[in-house]
Amino acid sequence: MDTPRRLKRMSSQALLAASAVTLSALSVAGFAQAQDDAELPIAVQMYTLRDFGSLEEQLAAVNRAGISAIETVGTQEVTAEELNALLEEHALEVISSHVQLDDLRNRLDETVAFNQAVGNDTLTVPYLAEDARPSDAEGWQALGEELGDIAAELDAEGLRLAYHNHDFEMEVYDDKTALEHLFDAAGSDLLAELDLAWIARGGFDPAEYVTRFEGQLFAVHAKDNAPEGTAEEEGGFATLGTGVLDWDAILPAIEATDIEWYIIEHDMPLDAEAVITEGNSFLEEKLAALREE
Repeated sequence: MDTPRRLKRMSSQALLAASAVTLSALSVAGFAQAQDDAELPIAVQMYTLRDFGSLEEQLAAVNRAGISAIETVGTQEVTAEELNALLEEHALEVISSHVQLDDLRNRLDETVAFNQAVGNDTLTVPYLAEDARPSDAEGWQALGEELGDIAAELDAEGLRLAYHNHDFEMEVYDDKTALEHLFDAAGSDLLAELDLAWIARGGFDPAEYVTRFEGQLFAVHAKDNAPEGTAEEEGGFATLGTGVLDWDAILPAIEATDIEWYIIEHDMPLDAEAVITEGNSFLEEKLAALREE
């Protein structure tokens, strides 16, 4: 884990706690140990909880799951003031927001203002409608150039831009996936939010594929696939650790990068609170063991 980047993302509560410890009590080794013992970088994508009652009930469930960070779906249909009040009530911070490409193209100022107001510095393109998806390498490269330009605009406002994949970006053109064409054209300012389950559904090994975005891997969507032909009522997805993805290979590969966040997501959960609670426990156990090695 890249410690300076993690320090930038520490919540205000964590910073206050750190400031309470005098410098004289911390040696360099002691400070490193304190970082090792810090809260693991686990968040929840709020799309998972979209059918779980009101926004307040959803955020309360995140808190009960033992998670202190969220990735929003746009504005969550509330004002910045309303969201800030709920975040404070449930001891949560926003670490990313899924923002539609149309909003970035046509409502950038309003989008920036909202996210600055709630303390979020990363906007993530979540999905391309079918009619917006390029059909060849040149089209993906053109989209990448556009996103690179938007990333530069956001950088001037102190924000970052990321892109989240599904399986259609795994289509190969000229020996590269569409996603790689997009990132090659965008430049280093565009960050990757790799959805591990969709990578696997696209025919690639997540443990290998994450290594292709070294230096740009902002986050992964920690998501599992159920065995083929099962869990159809849940879109074929599974709670973390109960599906078919090889987490013993995937997590060490991710940990070797400069990943900032593991974001738990399930597209169609029957029990959203159980999914995030059990997913958090699974990740905490696995990541804690890896970091002790």
